[in-house]
Amino acid sequence: MSSRRNAIPRRAHKERAQPQSRKKFGLLEKHKDYVVRAKAYRKKEETIRRLKEKAAFRNPDEFYLKMIKTKTVDGVHRLESEANKYTQEELMLMKTQDIGYILQKLQSERNKIEKLTTMLHSLDSNLSSRHVYYAEDREETKEIKYISGRKATLPVFDDIPDHIKRKTAASYRELEGRKKRVQELEKLFMDMSLQKELQKKGRKRKLHEEEIVCPSSKPAYKWRSERKRQDRAVCMKELMNDDDGCGNWNGVLNNFKM
Repeated sequence: MSSRRNAIPRRAHKERAQPQSRKKFGLLEKHKDYVVRAKAYRKKEETIRRLKEKAAFRNPDEFYLKMIKTKTVDGVHRLESEANKYTQEELMLMKTQDIGYILQKLQSERNKIEKLTTMLHSLDSNLSSRHVYYAEDREETKEIKYISGRKATLPVFDDIPDHIKRKTAASYRELEGRKKRVQELEKLFMDMSLQKELQKKGRKRKLHEEEIVCPSSKPAYKWRSERKRQDRAVCMKELMNDDDGCGNWNGVLNNFKM
């Protein structure tokens, strides 16, 4: 029975379009569009209801720090700027800790490179490429000379398994990667050390190219020499320890001139 009902052609019901007199209002809203709009409307109404409830039951004596650390900009709460959150001493301490961490990683990478180089039979050293071959007769000697003349070196390690060769190649790649990482860490360490020195007190200026003895791509700075004021207690101690007993009062007075 169902097969017969499905065999009969049926009329395709199309959705009603917007009437010609209401074309200016755009497309006619369908039921699925109404569902989306209704959900959004109910969500907004629920949010307004909860905010009204909080405002009705709020505590007039309530206080928390964000009340004084935030401000409203165009109706949006924004936190205050944290640019000056730390003092200069705290920034110097954090910079020192960062440099210490970089130095620790640099030493660790160097130790790993040394261990890998030792395991790979001193990769950086120039190994001898000469080989000594032994022949039993003159014919074998001629054959070895003929082969050595065609090739620079004879394949000595042909019997090494493939998995050993793959592991060796992977070790060489790891060694090259660690060497590049050491170079990057050294550059980062030098840059951070320079930034730390520039944060210290003292008048300094950046040198021009013609003032640098050995020009390089890195910037060079020169600090102005400052005369350190001698401590009052040190001056009095030197005065009391004078051999002639009279003391150099003129020198002491000159040290304390403003």
